[in-house]
Amino acid sequence: MNERYLSVDVLRGLTVTLMIIVNTPGNWDTTFAPLLHANWHGFTPTDLVFPTFLFVVGNAMSFSLEKYAAQGTTPFMLKIFKRTALIFLLGFLMYWFPFVHQENGNLVFNSISNTRIMGVLQRIALGYCIASLILFYWKDRGALWFSAIALLGYWLILYSFGDYTLEGNAGLKLDKLILGDNHLYHGEGIAFDPEGILSTLPSIVNVIAGYLTGKFIQKKGNSFETIGTLMVYGALLLLAALTWNMVFPINKKLWTSSFVLYTTGLDLLILPILIFIIDIKKVNKWTYFFEVFGRNTLFVYILSETAIIFLWIFTINGVSIVRWLYETIYSPLAGAYLGSLLFAITWTLICWLVGYALDKKKIYIKV
Repeated sequence: MNERYLSVDVLRGLTVTLMIIVNTPGNWDTTFAPLLHANWHGFTPTDLVFPTFLFVVGNAMSFSLEKYAAQGTTPFMLKIFKRTALIFLLGFLMYWFPFVHQENGNLVFNSISNTRIMGVLQRIALGYCIASLILFYWKDRGALWFSAIALLGYWLILYSFGDYTLEGNAGLKLDKLILGDNHLYHGEGIAFDPEGILSTLPSIVNVIAGYLTGKFIQKKGNSFETIGTLMVYGALLLLAALTWNMVFPINKKLWTSSFVLYTTGLDLLILPILIFIIDIKKVNKWTYFFEVFGRNTLFVYILSETAIIFLWIFTINGVSIVRWLYETIYSPLAGAYLGSLLFAITWTLICWLVGYALDKKKIYIKV
């Protein structure tokens, strides 16, 4: 990416950093509250991470989409669908990984009939694909109309075909009908997927918002006018989100329309601050750490998620390596909560070192 927009690359790297930290604590039971998702309605800093990732996906699209579109409709479609399929497949394989489990001392193949279908990378793939098609055919104005209709339509669907509870929401009903219980996430105590089919609809708006923001920055440049305009729009979206929250609660797991406005508003406040610090004031000696994550984003994220699985599978003295390290080193050294956080930071630094080695060798793994 052009150095003029280093702030965008840093935002992407910062997002990956936070994703790894919140996903790999030493002990979930002793994790600081801001590093956990809201139980249901409400918002924590962790709830901002994934929508910001979608926002920066859209931001990156603003630099590449016109180049792809200039090649013609057929090459454009092949590029978009190929990338979508690969990212979706990687997400599916990541949930199926490591493909086997121990049963009575023997390795047994994990049945595909019990593998989660939707997920984080799958949502990124679908958001990227649908947003690309909307912007290609309907352009920016059409994307704005789609965003408004999608957010209002999603509200209408959830209101008309269920409620806003874990057990009774319309998204769960659709996922059960199409995917079945065995292919859903079970971390909420019941079969429910926070990255389900229906809630993918409003998440596309986060991608579109990132794209339109990137186009605006490219058009206006790094200026105080750009910063002021983005922050005004961010404040207005926050106000709209908090107002909507009174009747349609901010909820990450349902990915409610108010949640989309709230997270986009926060992104429109964070990005101009980075632009001011990095691109205008040139205070950028600290940015390289996040640039490393921003240059091999997808690879580092997949590495962080899959490699930690081995530390949960393999054991020391009958307990997983993660648990052993936490109980033997981190918790005695720093206490239950801080030790859990230090484990996550350690794992983040290990992943960073891999990204650093790739960057030094100019190896950038793209899909």
